[in-house]
Amino acid sequence: MNLDSAIPDAAIPKTSASAPPRANILGVPIDAIDLPTAVNSIDGWITRRERHYVCVCNVHTVMECQRDEAIRQVYNQAGMVTPDGMPLVWVSRLMGFGGVGRVYGPDLTLATLARSLERGWSHFFYGGAPGVAEKLAARMTARFPELKIAGLISPPFRPLTAQEDDADVRRINESGADIVWVGIGAPRQEQWMASHRARLDAAVLIGIGAAFDFLSDTKRQAPRWMMRSGLEWLFRFACEPRRLWRRYLVYNSMFVWLMLMQFMGLRGGARARTQADAE
Repeated sequence: MNLDSAIPDAAIPKTSASAPPRANILGVPIDAIDLPTAVNSIDGWITRRERHYVCVCNVHTVMECQRDEAIRQVYNQAGMVTPDGMPLVWVSRLMGFGGVGRVYGPDLTLATLARSLERGWSHFFYGGAPGVAEKLAARMTARFPELKIAGLISPPFRPLTAQEDDADVRRINESGADIVWVGIGAPRQEQWMASHRARLDAAVLIGIGAAFDFLSDTKRQAPRWMMRSGLEWLFRFACEPRRLWRRYLVYNSMFVWLMLMQFMGLRGGARARTQADAE
């Protein structure tokens, strides 16, 4: 992991003139938004038939961007990078972006599905372990009876052959879906969205990772009080210590250290910034 790579000492440019300002958190662009703003942006893209992808970002993915410049570029090119974790919300506010709220993957999914009932959008679920996408679709249609689900695919965890990938792209396009929900784990799902954006007709691709498991009731979510207080990581670590120990014990500690360096000006990045500065 390259911890000494230079990060521009400026807010990261917006993807368009109408896009929200973006906070520079260790070189990763975090949109200064809340949940309603995120859903409204997605609504606007679909209405205008603009094609974008959305990255749901937390401390783990910020640290993955420190490890691999190619991953960081994927986030920089996204139409939206949401502050999924409370640490990113707190840091963004310290930088002067006062209106930032958590845009948590499962909440973004539910809010967007609810909006789609008004707009008539259709959805494709791409991801999850075998059977998870089916459970997710069943639970979401039970919650939203008028929901339009165009299709679903649970791809294998191994790399796909070119023929398998072409077949998946063709199936998604033939479904006519407006939104493709991608749940194959970060940063793989972000790389998949970036590499497939030009090949898919859907207006919006949204990487939601573990939300497939949470919303299908395959895995438990942390209590809301733990989410609000930034302790969700502790709950998930207690549930899966062998899989998540490095992500939370190593990456979280490194994130705190690097952010301290950024705020002290010892590492390129953002000090306090306002929306006017970003524009």
